[in-house]
Amino acid sequence: MENPFRCGCSSNTTSTCTNRAWSSYRVTSEITSTNPVVAAIISGKAPQPARLAAARGMLPLQQSDLLEVLVALATSDDQQISAAATETLNAETPDNLLVAAKAPDTSPNVLAYLASQAAGTHEVHEATILNNRTPDQAIAKLASTTANGSLLELIAVNQQRLVRCREIIDAILANPARSGEAERRATETRKEFFEKERGARQIADELRARGQNAAAEFFESADLTTPTGELNFDDAWLIAQHIEVSDADLDDSWLPAERYEELLPETAEQSAANAQRVIENERLESGEVSPERVSLIRKIMFMNVKDRMKLAMKGDREARGILIRDSNRIVCSAVVKNPRITEQEIENISAMRTVANEVLRLIAMNRAWARSYTIIHNLARNPRTPIPTAMSVLLRIRTKDLHQITQNRNVSETVRRQAQRLAQARSGE
Repeated sequence: MENPFRCGCSSNTTSTCTNRAWSSYRVTSEITSTNPVVAAIISGKAPQPARLAAARGMLPLQQSDLLEVLVALATSDDQQISAAATETLNAETPDNLLVAAKAPDTSPNVLAYLASQAAGTHEVHEATILNNRTPDQAIAKLASTTANGSLLELIAVNQQRLVRCREIIDAILANPARSGEAERRATETRKEFFEKERGARQIADELRARGQNAAAEFFESADLTTPTGELNFDDAWLIAQHIEVSDADLDDSWLPAERYEELLPETAEQSAANAQRVIENERLESGEVSPERVSLIRKIMFMNVKDRMKLAMKGDREARGILIRDSNRIVCSAVVKNPRITEQEIENISAMRTVANEVLRLIAMNRAWARSYTIIHNLARNPRTPIPTAMSVLLRIRTKDLHQITQNRNVSETVRRQAQRLAQARSGE
């Protein structure tokens, strides 16, 4: 599963980007300056005397252009030009270098040079770390060589950089000068964006080898993050056994964009309360719940909301039976959008007194299910059915059953009265 933030560094070696010298960046970087003189000097089109004069700092260039030229010429194959450019760079004042390190338009080549200088000041190194134009490889090099723990902490704070170039993480963790905070951040980022991804891919590969392609698809896209941490391998494997629908069979057009906010993360307390609610509702409807079932319920309910929604749409009968009781309306609604759900399951759901009214409304809207008299009868007498939905199905309820509904105190008074009016109209009263 390709990480969208990862840099072009090879993830198979830890030295690919950390061992590059700053001078190599110029080879693959564009010239930042718009000054044609700078472009001619760096590209080698300018005559040798002009390039030598630039290396000695004798051309009337802006400071930013001068630094870009000097950094480029310091890697020249012409030893005289290279030595002159290096000497001129070494003569630059710390204040000038600090200004360049902070500037938002400084050339990435210059920033890479500043980050690579062991003799550079703390302020300059700090500014290059904070500058978004500093190449990731230069930061990885700095992370591997600096003896300053506070700089390593500053590097570790930028999680986006760490994810983009894993070698920065490796460099931080390999540096004996790292602080506890830098190590914690680097370790957490590695676990969150690399180890977890590799674990999910390992599960997916094994599932696909067993012919469980639908389950493999689920784990290639699943986050596996829970409010209390992450699903371990055994938990993930257990849940995989309850996935039977492939991506190709899904239709998520029922979920409008304005409801995406209902997929926001939950707290551990919310997940625990949701799990307990499902367990108690199962006990009310089915009697005793086995310890194995309780364990599965808790594992599923501690998945994040998005993955529970996916499982509701892709899971087997057992998973559907759990998630139909989920307190999140999108999750329980996704159950009735599962292409494998049966009419018998819908009959049972339509009679449930603990299901969300949104689910009952969706059932009534389905033409195939609405042709079943058992289902519409259940909806008509279910106190959880929204009143407009219950009123709409009453027209199809048999007169004998209408009379029973008028006596059913669990049904709203509005529905009972409408049932009575319909029954009287049919009797000619």
